[in-house]
Amino acid sequence: MEKTLVTSGKTIDLAIESALAQLGLDRDSVSVQVLQQAKSGFLGFGAQLAKVQVTYEAPDEAPQAPKVALSSASRKPKPAPAPKPAPAPKAAPAAPKAEAKPEAPKAVPAAEAPKAEEPKAEAVKAPRPERTDRPARGPKPPRAPRPERKFDAPKAPREPRPERKVEPPKEYAPAEPGSTEEKIEQFIQGLLEHMGSKAVPHCWKVDGNTYKVDLTGEDLGYLIGRRGDTLDAIQHLTNYTVNRDVDGHIRVNVDAESYREKREDSLRRYARKKAQQVLKARRRTTLEPMNAYERHVIHAALQDMENITTHSTGVEPNRRVVIEYVR
Repeated sequence: MEKTLVTSGKTIDLAIESALAQLGLDRDSVSVQVLQQAKSGFLGFGAQLAKVQVTYEAPDEAPQAPKVALSSASRKPKPAPAPKPAPAPKAAPAAPKAEAKPEAPKAVPAAEAPKAEEPKAEAVKAPRPERTDRPARGPKPPRAPRPERKFDAPKAPREPRPERKVEPPKEYAPAEPGSTEEKIEQFIQGLLEHMGSKAVPHCWKVDGNTYKVDLTGEDLGYLIGRRGDTLDAIQHLTNYTVNRDVDGHIRVNVDAESYREKREDSLRRYARKKAQQVLKARRRTTLEPMNAYERHVIHAALQDMENITTHSTGVEPNRRVVIEYVR
């Protein structure tokens, strides 16, 4: 006779082993059918056990003998139950207690009765006797009359500011044909045309082998550049080109709208201000990067100042001036 048993476990093998342990059979004596695969789920949620159905052969059960009904005569009579003892009579209920009479309220002694507040008599202060030993005060001296306020005389009207005189444009002598001044002007003119500028260069000889170039025209700000960077570049290219085909060394200084002179004055003021800070704090300070010309202006401005020394440090283009305190 075939019978089935359904068991479960974490895996199919564990479910089968559980069924075989319950039946006491081996694996070859049963047939297994998988009802449900095991699922692990996610973080413990949705997990399922594996289920299997095991079919096995069970021996046929022997038929049970029919039960013979016993006759009423063959049954043994049950013994009669013993009679219960009669309950003892209950005692009579006790007589009800007499109700306690309510006590009469105690009389409050007269001493404990609240006393009426008696009005307090206000103390009358005796008048303070007058002092006779203090000298009598005399009349106050009259105040001195206030001096009359003198009003300032009305200010004279301000004179109108004189109108700013516009300097007439400088007159530049034309460069001689074939001269060094003409070569310098031609090179800078071509450079400015490539830059899209309409400025005009004017060159003249200062002394020896030194030449100066002044740029005139409109919108010269972008030719000067930030702190004269563009102007320095034009000057560097001009010096390199001019000294390539001549004997000796020629120095060319390029300026625009007197920028070099204004820059020198600004650098001198800046150097003195920084030197005063160094004297006050007695600690050295390092200035921002400058080119060789501007560093020379700083050194020259502070060379005669007491307790101050200067030197340059770093590598171009980040070479700086150091202002130091000395005793």
